[in-house]
Amino acid sequence: MLKIKVPATSANLGPGFDSLGVALSRYLTLTVLDASDDWQIDHPFGTDVPTDGDNYIIKVAKQLAPNLTPHQLHISSDIPFARGLGSSSAAILAGLALANELADLGLNDDQILLKATELEGHPDNVAPALFGGAVAAYYDGSQVAHAPITIPDSLRVLTYIPPYAVKTADARAALPQEMDFKQAVKASAISNVLVASFNSNKLDQALTLVGQDQFHEAARAHLVPELGQIRQIAHDLGFQGTYLSGAGPTVATMLPEGGVAQLESGLAPLKLPGELVALTIDQWGLTVTTD
Repeated sequence: MLKIKVPATSANLGPGFDSLGVALSRYLTLTVLDASDDWQIDHPFGTDVPTDGDNYIIKVAKQLAPNLTPHQLHISSDIPFARGLGSSSAAILAGLALANELADLGLNDDQILLKATELEGHPDNVAPALFGGAVAAYYDGSQVAHAPITIPDSLRVLTYIPPYAVKTADARAALPQEMDFKQAVKASAISNVLVASFNSNKLDQALTLVGQDQFHEAARAHLVPELGQIRQIAHDLGFQGTYLSGAGPTVATMLPEGGVAQLESGLAPLKLPGELVALTIDQWGLTVTTD
């Protein structure tokens, strides 16, 4: 029996638009059972998600191996769909790993990352989902450059996951078409120093910079009104690391382990719909195991 496990991810980390991301402790798990005449997929996601060869994971897999032998599969996931926590990236990587294993393609991580980025459009989610931890990555249209970011295991990410989705098209449409040169320089500098701060273990400085995005959050704030509310309460409590996870609507706050309960208590009077979930950093990324 083959098992493929892919973590959730949170992209941007504030100012690292389309280039930074971190793997988190929610997972899509794909279990490969016996070969069969047709694809047979057992999952708990309802009738909108196909249980045959039309399933997105199978479509991705067949892009690498069109003649892939059908199998019985079981898919489970606690990564919410369309919430800015990398559900589509997890599905893409699961499909690519499935093809790589069943067709014995022998693809290495960089080859898988390139194909996943081509399918996703940018590497900010797929890179940390593949490698684990936090990753900086850049896609030039033909290759993906990537490097790890040092984030301590002790850091926690308190996520507010709303009960509504934000369509990627709406989130992209909200972005400005142009950016003032001086603001672009400032935005780039913030992102650069954020990465350097994490890698230098200047955690307080890094978390302060997480909340100083200049690229996208202001333009998308009307789509996720909870972002400003959560950020203000977090700041009042002394926690600086609140940001919009990917395109949203999940709002994430990076903070020390001991601060989770304090921030949860501070947010309680808002009576936010949805759920508050404290996650840890996944340092493993995609894993493939056999029994």
